[in-house]
Amino acid sequence: MKYYSTNKKITDVSLQDAVVKGLADDKGLFMPNNIKSLPQSFFDTIENLSFQEMSYTVADAFFGEDVEADALKKIVYETLNFDVPLVKVTDNIYSLELYHGPTLAFKDVGGRFMSRLLGYFIQKQNDNSKVKVLVATSGDTGSAVANGFLGVDGIHVFVLYPKGLVSPIQECQFTTLGQNITALEVDGTFDDCQALVKSAFMDEELNAKLKLTSANSINVARFLPQSFYYFYAYAQLKKLGIANEVVMCVPSGNFGNITAGLFAKRMGLPVKRFVAANNLNDIFLQYLQTGQYKPRPSVSTIANAMDVGDPSNFARVLDLYNNSHEAISAEISGVSYNDQQIAETLKQCYTETGYLLDPHGAVGYKALQDGLKESEIGVFMETAHPAKFLETVETIIGEKVEIPQKLQEFMKGTKQSLSLSKDFESLKKYLMEL
Repeated sequence: MKYYSTNKKITDVSLQDAVVKGLADDKGLFMPNNIKSLPQSFFDTIENLSFQEMSYTVADAFFGEDVEADALKKIVYETLNFDVPLVKVTDNIYSLELYHGPTLAFKDVGGRFMSRLLGYFIQKQNDNSKVKVLVATSGDTGSAVANGFLGVDGIHVFVLYPKGLVSPIQECQFTTLGQNITALEVDGTFDDCQALVKSAFMDEELNAKLKLTSANSINVARFLPQSFYYFYAYAQLKKLGIANEVVMCVPSGNFGNITAGLFAKRMGLPVKRFVAANNLNDIFLQYLQTGQYKPRPSVSTIANAMDVGDPSNFARVLDLYNNSHEAISAEISGVSYNDQQIAETLKQCYTETGYLLDPHGAVGYKALQDGLKESEIGVFMETAHPAKFLETVETIIGEKVEIPQKLQEFMKGTKQSLSLSKDFESLKKYLMEL
């Protein structure tokens, strides 16, 4: 399948080039030339398939023309070797717990899938030059990508993260690894980190010397596999006999996850509508209300992974709906909550139901509480384990939170990071001297 840029100046790009380049030369994001519809027979029996089986069918629709069947199946099965429970929180609201992978965050699927797909293409190229992966993170992307690529031959990962704006446990997950992972602590916000990564891809001198790619959700191999979650959620609801009016609610920052869900719907997944749940960084909600997209500097919140003032994947949403505000508004609604509302929701849910949310999941849960209709079943994406935001969650509920063994292991490591200013010349100088 061929790919084109959302800026429309680059077309007919192969999957291999789209994955290896990450960002198009015209600064747009890659989109597949067509999104294949899955047959009705797939949905008729989806509840009988395992997570891996249904995900392979979806992956084949995206990547099957460009990756040998055995190799693609191996990538999918290695990526999805953990469960994704659907947990009933109230009578009509369910949590899809996406955090049971290696770093206890939903981005594990995208990070692991991309590391294996990129490794596959590097092997096919038979090129001895090492690929440099640049990834900006507001928290969980860095840990998922770093751990997905850890020890992969021919690839070195550079994680750019905003100083003091990720949780201590999140920071441990990508600053203590060493090997082929380098953490760059940027004196700025996530938006600054993301701007640095995009500038690196646009710099001719840098790209002439280094083979660069990105593992943010701007890369098609990172965000598309997240569509697997939506099919699996639907399958579990169908098994319960309650899959008629499904509302998917997605805590949204850079908009990769919800974009993957929109792709799933375009492939035929019977989702009634989507809710994009924001913290105070409500650029998408403002777009829905006004029809105008006005990015602005992000503000810091307790749901830090959503602190994004210029979500990259908005370009894909616009492209998917042919720039129609009316079409977007018909399928996606938006909400925004402040820190107090997030904290109150987290505590209320824990007190009343015994279910412990993380701050991002709390945004999704409240959105469904406030906006779900009587006939609808709501599923919110619980994107990370509450212990990853230990101090915040413990302060809110007034109790200790048990730290899973996986996180405890990361916390034993020694921080290894390099400080970097937010101006591009500092990053360029560092990379040119490698």
